Amino acid sequence: MKTHTLLGSIILVGGLLSCQGKPQLEWVASTETACWQTEEPLPVAEASVEPLVSIKTTDVQQQIEGFGACFNELGWMSLNKLEPADRERVLEELFYPDFGANFTIARMPVGANDFSRDWYSYDEQAGDFAMESFTIANDKQTLIPFIQNALKYNADLKLWASPWSPPSWMKHNQHYASVSTPKTAGSLNKKLQEGESTYMTTIVDNGLPEDRQGREGTDMFICEPEYFSAYALYFSKFIDAYRKEGINISMVMPQNEFNSAQIFPSCCWTAAGLAEFVGNYLGPAMEEKGIEVMFGTMERPNAALVDTLLNDPESSKYIRGVGFQWAGKGVIASIHQRYPALKLYQTEQECGDGKNTWNAALYAWQLMQHYLNNGTSAYLYWNISLEDGGISRWGWAQNSLVVVDAERKSYRYTPEYYIMKHVSHYVQPRAFKLAADGDAKGLLAFVNPDQSIVVVVSNESAEPKVYPFSVDGQVYAPQLAPRSINTFLWRK
Repeated sequence: MKTHTLLGSIILVGGLLSCQGKPQLEWVASTETACWQTEEPLPVAEASVEPLVSIKTTDVQQQIEGFGACFNELGWMSLNKLEPADRERVLEELFYPDFGANFTIARMPVGANDFSRDWYSYDEQAGDFAMESFTIANDKQTLIPFIQNALKYNADLKLWASPWSPPSWMKHNQHYASVSTPKTAGSLNKKLQEGESTYMTTIVDNGLPEDRQGREGTDMFICEPEYFSAYALYFSKFIDAYRKEGINISMVMPQNEFNSAQIFPSCCWTAAGLAEFVGNYLGPAMEEKGIEVMFGTMERPNAALVDTLLNDPESSKYIRGVGFQWAGKGVIASIHQRYPALKLYQTEQECGDGKNTWNAALYAWQLMQHYLNNGTSAYLYWNISLEDGGISRWGWAQNSLVVVDAERKSYRYTPEYYIMKHVSHYVQPRAFKLAADGDAKGLLAFVNPDQSIVVVVSNESAEPKVYPFSVDGQVYAPQLAPRSINTFLWRK
């Protein structure tokens, strides 16, 4: 029904009420050739139409903390290839509340990660257990201005952090990396974790001798009291140093991908080693600072690794939740079932291959459904911005939300950006995910604190598809474009 009937200051639009001419319903759709298009009012189905999915707005599941991405050094460097006004437009689009992506939570590394300019830590002075040489001077050139510029648009942005590697002198191999660089990109690609869509395009020699390589299932960190104490102090000094820059870190995780031996900054731990560190050193130090500790990031489908910390009498005192990424998605359902009150984060969307295709975007949508349908309260993308090709310091090509053409000083938003925006723009912090009865594959639904309702639906087939669904008993029957994602918003 497209007829608009004036009723005082109330207008009837497609069977839905709106106040003072502002539609109660929004419908935005994206396809490979046209992203973020406003569609016609959502048609109400005929009385005889049975919905594929039924949504009750009182049947709530987990509360949503928010959506976001990670501040990386190469992201800031790419944005600084733009004119300052364009760089600020990007940050406004990403972080200004209720405007674009509406990001409310973000991650950052503690020291270098794989998308840093090069290896560094905050204290590379061997044996400096008192952290007298601790400095964040490197971050003042990149991460700090990046975050400060984002905070201009959203001062309430929640920020959390994790290291990829401790200072090299705290590791048995005395090196930032965990494995040696192979001789060819092809041989490295064969070694990558099963199921990861990752591509090495060039090889940068990390200088690690083969006889000093680490491996999964071992503690590469030197698990001795003076090293544990020094590393907890390292975290504390990081929190304090960032506070002096006007940046408040709300939460830390002890190690990124603690099972993964990588050619870039990385450090394998055992779950028992992390339990000792968290329970006796990091947890008490962060509690003193008022900082939450979450276990992660978990990149293996092994529930026993989570159980080790949650069942340990000391570490369990401080663990407020668990973060999952990559193959960790295979265990999140069982963890949510066994620990239903535990806060769960999706901490890093799988990174792609630098080509930023619509197929990658539809896969990202599948990942988002998997994590949110299994109890996560936050969903984070990885690289905010990269130059065209998305090559890391160590030769890894990855996708990003923004691609910068440095030569032309131009930028574009990628398909995966719009997938994120289809959810993050509309779903407010403290929203609740809604349960859905029926064939709910391809659908997510939420109720916001202001009682507005968000339904996100995809059609991944190559043909148009009528998708009847009901909200509180009212059946709607939109025709969804091929290979599209659609968001519907009902205002109260």
